[in-house]
Amino acid sequence: MDKEMNTKEAIMPEDQEQKPSLINEIIQLVTYILVIFVITFVILHFVGQRTMVSGSSMEDTLSDGDNLIVEKISYRFNDPERFDIIIFPYKYATKPTYYIKRVIGLPGETVYIDADGNIFINGELLEEKYGLATIMNPGRAAEPITLGEDEFFVMGDNRNGSEDSRFNDVGNIKRDDIVGRAWVRIFPFNEICVLDHDYYGEHAR
Repeated sequence: MDKEMNTKEAIMPEDQEQKPSLINEIIQLVTYILVIFVITFVILHFVGQRTMVSGSSMEDTLSDGDNLIVEKISYRFNDPERFDIIIFPYKYATKPTYYIKRVIGLPGETVYIDADGNIFINGELLEEKYGLATIMNPGRAAEPITLGEDEFFVMGDNRNGSEDSRFNDVGNIKRDDIVGRAWVRIFPFNEICVLDHDYYGEHAR
């Protein structure tokens, strides 16, 4: 009888050891999943997100179907600069829709487009290497537009195929509405690159 009891006593601790081990594994798995979820949430909401270009308003810089990574960090510390490619919501969309355009006018500046399609900033011709097609429709910028202290004037690089700040339904873009800055093209694979935000000219800053 004693021998039988000793055998049972030898087996029971092993069973008891397996239960805490299984519980620990479950806790570790749940913790791991939660950590991954939190990291993913932080990255998508505060660091960057993937987005796809729809339409041709940014040709030849960006094409329909291009996949981009939009970074959200830099504008938490610095203001958008001229010629940055930015993402912002289209305010009249019935479902979440975002536009991608290039910054042309900065807060406090006056933007004007003459009948020949020339862009003037504070009365001086803007030198640029984007959107080189002659602008056929200056829209509301046919009259000087003075931007508020938190407003930006944006345009697509495909100047004659872009709905942008020249038109009332887009208008001036508020600083708080800017989601982020287009950073890297990740698709098509043969066109993977860091996007060009370089700017130059008398008004560049």
